Amino acid sequence: MSVMDKLKQMLKGHEDQAGKGVDKAGDYVDEKTQGKYSSQVDTAQEKLRGQMGSDQDRGQEGPPQS
Repeated sequence: MSVMDKLKQMLKGHEDQAGKGVDKAGDYVDEKTQGKYSSQVDTAQEKLRGQMGSDQDRGQEGPPQS
């Protein structure tokens, strides 16, 4: 089992909180680098959300998981 699979299992049901953490981490990096790498940070945030399954529109629930 890969590390990403283990993380997905741990985050299952907490995708919104994980997405907030990704946003907060990205904001921190932008602050520390004075926005110098903001486009790269945004790309990384999108990819992380996609990997975690929290790439859906915020505030809307996806289809129920079985």
